[in-house]
Amino acid sequence: MNTRILLVEDDARLAELTAEYLTKNDLTVSIEPRGDTAEARILGEQPDLVILDVMLPGKDGFEVCRAVRPQYRGVILMLTARDEDFDQILGLEMGADDYIAKPVQPRVLLARIKALLRRLPSPGEPAGEAETMVFGQFRISQATRTASLGGASIDLTTAEFDLLWLLASHAGNVLSRDDLLQELRGIGFDGLDRSIDARISRLRKKLNDDPENPTRIKTVRGKGYLFSKHDWN
Repeated sequence: MNTRILLVEDDARLAELTAEYLTKNDLTVSIEPRGDTAEARILGEQPDLVILDVMLPGKDGFEVCRAVRPQYRGVILMLTARDEDFDQILGLEMGADDYIAKPVQPRVLLARIKALLRRLPSPGEPAGEAETMVFGQFRISQATRTASLGGASIDLTTAEFDLLWLLASHAGNVLSRDDLLQELRGIGFDGLDRSIDARISRLRKKLNDDPENPTRIKTVRGKGYLFSKHDWN
């Protein structure tokens, strides 16, 4: 399958070198240097994955991510210039699927891209038996990568679906941040990474879970998160 990637990066030399490396690894890469023109390209071309730098002329990456997320169903990987908690959390709040701090080694970027793309459904391949879980009025399907609550579809990013599926698959059991990061991103919890917390917060909003006293995705202090088997009516 021809995997299409749109690299939104204003550093021309860096963009060319990155595109060249990814192309040598069987990916089709287009480059867009401006944030204010990136939106139309993302929505018009619908690439499989967008590599989106934060610092861009015209409009920053956060604004671009927020603008396209409702209509773009592919993967958004944000590049943050600084390894700062604020940048990472803000990117996830805007709907990014993952982030990686610059400067990044090409092989590390490629590995992250491949990991994200593996989670996408493969067009043309038989879905087989639909693996579906149902908890009261909540329903989630791995085959179609969809979820609904009370019959209403829940709009989820790729990363949100993966986290929700993982939690639901272990309903009634506590999963630590380390468990979740190892499974979803292939990295351990360093004590500082807040990506899981940010994504949990977004999921709770979409699942109508009370943020002050959540009952559907519970926080188990000092241990992690627990997806309830109940409280879905």
